[in-house]
Amino acid sequence: MSVETHPLAGVAPDPGVAKPDPILVVDGVTRSFGGLQAVDVSHLEVQRGLITALIGPNGAGKTTFFNLLSGFDRPQGGRWSFDGTDISRRPPHSIARLGLVRTFQLTKVLAKMSVIENMMLAARGNPGERFAGSLLPPLWRTVERRTRDRADELLDRFRLAHMREEYAGTLSGGQRKLLEMARALMVEPRMLMLDEPVAGVNPALTQSLLGHVEALRDEGLTLLFVEHDMDVVMGISDWVVCMAEGRVIAEGPPSAIGRNRAVIDAYLGSTHDEPGAEPPAEAR
Repeated sequence: MSVETHPLAGVAPDPGVAKPDPILVVDGVTRSFGGLQAVDVSHLEVQRGLITALIGPNGAGKTTFFNLLSGFDRPQGGRWSFDGTDISRRPPHSIARLGLVRTFQLTKVLAKMSVIENMMLAARGNPGERFAGSLLPPLWRTVERRTRDRADELLDRFRLAHMREEYAGTLSGGQRKLLEMARALMVEPRMLMLDEPVAGVNPALTQSLLGHVEALRDEGLTLLFVEHDMDVVMGISDWVVCMAEGRVIAEGPPSAIGRNRAVIDAYLGSTHDEPGAEPPAEAR
């Protein structure tokens, strides 16, 4: 995507800046645990059709923020909307049905079920899932056949077709990440939230995962992902948001974020450039 045609060309790299076509808008969202303010996001907009990275040091509130947006946790205050619909108090399954789907840092596969069964369980809209509908096979067999075909297409795309009938529990960590991403697509989302998608994945599968992320963006999907690997962030992101102590302290294109003083201080400490000072281990 060239600078000239970038949807956010000309957008100021300021925290909370307005975007031309936001799909997700967050206002005043707060979450605390005891005396710790884990999330305090005044305003944030996520641009439609781009890859946005959410970065920050450990304890910055990134995963808690993800949990709030996807309905897996409840805020003390604030609201957020997805494609114009307020989803602040909706449960996770309702948010997913609207098209906002997330994956987890620790993959959640059904280990005692096959890979294809894991995929098919994620699909929605099968009348056979209701008691009355299950008594009328013609109502659900056609839908189930389409669901299986869709699952097979995604398994082939993510290079998991050869594991189709294997127990999901036999997959490697990287394959589980691929399965979780493929399973999320069974819901036909408009926005996909990925929590550390390449954490613990070997380099070969990392490149495969990143290729899938970019391909999904090119197909029109919006992606928001948490990541600590700055090479990954700088390599595939269209826009980067940095959190520290629960707040958004900076956002902008990767090139600007890499030079942002607030980001450097958040990762390395405000005294990192003083004589004799060393960055903390996680930042080295």
